[in-house]
Amino acid sequence: MARSKRLTDIGVQSLKPRATRYVSPDPELPGHYIRMMPSGAKSYVAVARDPNGKQVWATIGATALFGIADARAKAREKILAIKSGQDRAGPESFAVVAEQWFKRHVEAKKLISAPDLRSCLDRHLLPTWGSRDFGSIRRGDVAKLLDTVEDSNGPVVADFVLATVRGLCNWYATRSSDYTSPIVRGMRRTDPRARARARILDDDEIRTIWKAAEANGTFGAFVRLALLTAQRREKVVGMRWEDLGLDGEWRIPGKDREKTTAGALVLPEVALAIIKAQPRLTSNPYVFAGVGANPIGGMSKRKAQFDAKLPDMPNWTVHDLRRTARSLMSRAGVLPHISERVLGHAIAGVEGVYDRHQYREEKANALRCLAGLIETILRGPADNVVALRG
Repeated sequence: MARSKRLTDIGVQSLKPRATRYVSPDPELPGHYIRMMPSGAKSYVAVARDPNGKQVWATIGATALFGIADARAKAREKILAIKSGQDRAGPESFAVVAEQWFKRHVEAKKLISAPDLRSCLDRHLLPTWGSRDFGSIRRGDVAKLLDTVEDSNGPVVADFVLATVRGLCNWYATRSSDYTSPIVRGMRRTDPRARARARILDDDEIRTIWKAAEANGTFGAFVRLALLTAQRREKVVGMRWEDLGLDGEWRIPGKDREKTTAGALVLPEVALAIIKAQPRLTSNPYVFAGVGANPIGGMSKRKAQFDAKLPDMPNWTVHDLRRTARSLMSRAGVLPHISERVLGHAIAGVEGVYDRHQYREEKANALRCLAGLIETILRGPADNVVALRG
């Protein structure tokens, strides 16, 4: 019988992430595994059955904290404790609490932010605190982590890490009578009000971006459609052929926990022409088809390549297209409550509760007005005509 390959520290570090989480067994100790996250975060875990036959998983800690020999020693202790039914109700590790929070709160409530929260855990929190006693994490530990994240990824990412930790700690506080969250006011690294963007594209910038978009394939088509429909990036990228009706109506699917969407929009002819110009693949359901059966990805890289082809102009984001479209609708005379429904914003107050009208024709007219104004803008000065083409 062939002997199993011996696992070394180098072998542990050489394990590569996959699209989904997986565990790799330790050939020298049954029940000892290396758990690999899609983000690249690795941790040692032990698994055994207790006297009642229940399978129990125990996290030992991040691979960066232990060598394989030390991890095996700790795994043996864990496995023996589980099999003997010894009291395991001691201090809970951060990894155990975090996984419970993700399962019982994030996944159970089907939070839209689940992928981002999972990434935050795998990239920033578990590698740093995975093996720590959850209750031992203090305010200074949080501040130190935020400093590290801010230095390497910027203050906005640090604030998202802070929000994740805050949510996790608040959840744990509801389940523990003697726990106090270490999060206090003043730990943010940015001011959300100062971060709020007010940028919209002026007419010259619209002409510049549109002209470049016409010569930029799939991403360029996405840019033009985002401006013409005023929808969020995720909605435009996720457009499927099956969502489009023969009458030009785009039925925008909603997600669990999503407050509201634009619902159904009858698109103007220029938007439909852009859609019809995209190749329709039998193996891919998306209008903006990417690799395999997925929509286009790598949007940050695509935009950077697109920006490199533009003349010098102030920085702009894809979301600026949505804000610009909203402003253009006002400029075209569209009533504010119709523009807000086109964007899919929640309508506040009594109107949002009792007005159940779908506004199908009103939203269709708003998009026609938006397309008409864009066409006027693209004509520009008489000596610099740019046609509104699909």
